[in-house]
Amino acid sequence: MASSQFTSRHDRSEPLLITEAEPSQADQHAARKRRYSITMAIRGTSLVVAALTAQYSLWLMAVFAVLGTILPWIAVVMANDRPPKRKLDVNRYRPPAPDRILESGSSKARVIDM
Repeated sequence: MASSQFTSRHDRSEPLLITEAEPSQADQHAARKRRYSITMAIRGTSLVVAALTAQYSLWLMAVFAVLGTILPWIAVVMANDRPPKRKLDVNRYRPPAPDRILESGSSKARVIDM
């Protein structure tokens, strides 16, 4: 047997993936909570910046105020939405290539009739 057929388990950089299961519900919930918290932090920051820029520029204040008004809706929609399915390069078991392969389609093939 060729040594290429026997690869030890420690030689692989990634484990074999035998399922296309989605992340657990707890992992999905944690990711949605984190995304909601980040969006709401940006909203709070934009409202504070809108209040601080009211003296200098009404246009800038309006932009931050609109952002602070729209972000709660966006945060709720994103928090209630299921994450997209991941496109994984599935690392499944592939049997090693054989050492010898029969050649096909040769012009000098012998046919034996009985």
